[in-house]
Amino acid sequence: MTSNVAPHRLADPALFDAVAAMMDNAWTQPGFCVPNGEVYPHQWLWDSCFHSVIWTKLDPSRALTEVDHVLATIGPTGFVPHMNYWTDPDAHADLWARSKTSSITQPPMWALALSEIAACGVVLDDELLGRAARGLLHLLDDRPRSASGLACVLHPWETGCDDSPRWDDWASGPSAPFDRVGWKNDKVRLVGSLVFDDHGAPIDNPDFAVGSVGFSALVAWNCGLLAPLVAAAADPEVAGSVDRLQAGRDELADAVRSRWDDDRRIWWDEPLRGDLGPSSGARTLDAMLALFVDPRAEMFDQLVDAEAFGAPFGPRGVHRAEPGYEPDQYWRGPAWPQLTYLLWRAAQRGVAEGLTASSTARMLATSLVDGARRSGLAEYWNPETGEGRGAAPQSWAGLAICV
Repeated sequence: MTSNVAPHRLADPALFDAVAAMMDNAWTQPGFCVPNGEVYPHQWLWDSCFHSVIWTKLDPSRALTEVDHVLATIGPTGFVPHMNYWTDPDAHADLWARSKTSSITQPPMWALALSEIAACGVVLDDELLGRAARGLLHLLDDRPRSASGLACVLHPWETGCDDSPRWDDWASGPSAPFDRVGWKNDKVRLVGSLVFDDHGAPIDNPDFAVGSVGFSALVAWNCGLLAPLVAAAADPEVAGSVDRLQAGRDELADAVRSRWDDDRRIWWDEPLRGDLGPSSGARTLDAMLALFVDPRAEMFDQLVDAEAFGAPFGPRGVHRAEPGYEPDQYWRGPAWPQLTYLLWRAAQRGVAEGLTASSTARMLATSLVDGARRSGLAEYWNPETGEGRGAAPQSWAGLAICV
């Protein structure tokens, strides 16, 4: 492998080399990294997009190969599955009622990956850019929208934040304690209630369709990242998608901004149908992704405030004052490297727009590096102690060399 960012090695050669070895060991055919060979032996959408970002610091050719395989199974209408089963096509066929791929999606981080690859000087071909554009246009135009215009997720897994307190009203009800085992069964059940179009793309779920501020913000940000790439395409059909990408970015940004609550100091999700429950306004880190499109100086401060999200080894997944904060419990409070990285990017974006978020960006970068080191490149970790949780090593922890 070749490195195109020697400063990372000079800053922390041991971490850089550990990440390089982890990524090389995780590389498999036909051309992607398994997040963890024992726990996660298949390809996941946003994992692979983050892997591509990491690969730009190690081997940009692999970065391009990995994101190409993310988009290789895109459907006729632009649906991008959140899992590809390259080596074991029937592994979870009973769950998804199909082989080779899953029947839901995940945050569309492929535009982030492609923008980072292009920044390395790699030329992106129009066919790949066309697939990337179709994937985002599908989310803009084929998915239901909430009343305020948020993009709806049709399963909790689609957010990537499986057990977030944002879903507690669906899991246990507004007054019942969270039951992880029961919620796992509910998540399986919610796959069965998905509604599909004639091409197998999920387009509704009568039991779970939620306008998500975090998901919508990521879709909007990725639309903005992809727009200049497709605008430069030679293929007029690909280049012609730029206007819709830009309009969709603005629509979703407006919808996210409309969900801000001055009293609660957070952005609220919005169910497509049914009553708005209290969990829709839970103070969680996934909701803070709204900062990509609604940058607020006081909310960037919250990311590093010890009485809010701030912790020594990365922002807490749940606000410290929330009654359900559990620093070791899956999606109930730990620090997650991919969310820390994204919010570092959001803080940098805030600085570029004139906000005083530079200290937040520095603190997020430092906590990501410290957490990755202390946890042994774990899937997630205790934000107070840095003790690793989940699978270890987990490849997206390699984002620590990208800050």
